[in-house]
Amino acid sequence: MSLDKIEFLCQKAQQAISQRDWDKAKVVYLQALGLKSDIPDIHYGLATVYFQLRELTSAAHHFKEVTRLDSHRAGAYINLGAVMNLLSEPEEAIAALRRGIQLDPQRVEGFYNLGLVYRRKGQIDLAVQSYREAIRINPRMADAHLNLANLHFEKQQYRSAVTHYQHALQIRPAWDKALAGLDQAKEALDAEHKGFQPEPEASGSHRTFEDPDRVLDPNLHHDFLNALHQATIASEELGKEFEQLLEKDVEPAIKELSSCLLYPDGARTQLEQCVDQFETALKHMKTVQASLQASLGRVRKCRDDFPD
Repeated sequence: MSLDKIEFLCQKAQQAISQRDWDKAKVVYLQALGLKSDIPDIHYGLATVYFQLRELTSAAHHFKEVTRLDSHRAGAYINLGAVMNLLSEPEEAIAALRRGIQLDPQRVEGFYNLGLVYRRKGQIDLAVQSYREAIRINPRMADAHLNLANLHFEKQQYRSAVTHYQHALQIRPAWDKALAGLDQAKEALDAEHKGFQPEPEASGSHRTFEDPDRVLDPNLHHDFLNALHQATIASEELGKEFEQLLEKDVEPAIKELSSCLLYPDGARTQLEQCVDQFETALKHMKTVQASLQASLGRVRKCRDDFPD
């Protein structure tokens, strides 16, 4: 057996791949495999060729051989995950993709393919998180922006959908899919705005400030103006506290929990801590939200008590 012969065959196979002659590349790689069956690169090349030939079961087999022979090759796990998704084996796909991401957390295609699997399973929120991670690593990944926009559209989050369709078009101008999606999202957003009407008030239930003859006099309405001012200040301060809470507590808690769910390291304690942190942040948010609603209620009461 000659390693030089194997190297020659691998180079010949690569040349055939460069010419997109997949059948020839397959034959040559099989010849090399017949000479020595435990070289990961031969299995990797053969798996790639089988994938191009849409012989997915064979592609999966050889990607698995790569992971068996070289358990730290992130790309093999990620490609295996993509193939298993196409073979309608989502759990195997997720396991392979998570392993690939653990080995290489900056591998953008790992998160992208994870998004595809979660979308196929109907786990939309996890798919959204996966695509966001892909975009975080590579902000110019047009396909990730498009898929994320489609998910936002499905969730009726039309403003976010418009944003990501636009990002996709900035990266890939005149892209038909993104253009069509953008038009649909803009139409839905416009219809949403036109369809919004404030709830009708019961006759005489609230007073308005639209009557020009009803003028506030600081001397006559001092107590009313002071109460309105205090209620407004309190609402503003609580609004700022709510915004800071979302930024400093809730968002980090969500990211930590998402990280544990997307690629857990097997430590149950860590997941429980993430869940506890998230629950604590939500409780704090609900407390501040309740205070803000009460403060806004006082503002509304001032409006209702507007003096004659």
